[in-house]
Amino acid sequence: MKEDTVKLISAEGFEFVVDKKAAMVSQTIRNMLTSPGSFAETEHGEVTFPEISTPILEKICQYFYWSLQFSSGKETEFHIEPEITLELMMAANYLHT
Repeated sequence: MKEDTVKLISAEGFEFVVDKKAAMVSQTIRNMLTSPGSFAETEHGEVTFPEISTPILEKICQYFYWSLQFSSGKETEFHIEPEITLELMMAANYLHT
């Protein structure tokens, strides 16, 4: 895997390979990947989330990219399906996004 990407793994084992810059939108992921020491996340560039389901992690990855676009001045709406709102909010709270 390239150094400028990160692998995020859902509870079901589905893997999302995202740009490291996008993943760093999350304070939690940033801390996991930049902490001193030899943590597996830092060494392998992958983070497993046993509590976050695949559909929610996918939406979070979409949000990371949306957030980068929004911070660069491109204002668009980020649509969230009502049926995933609660689970998404809990995951976003954990990830500090």
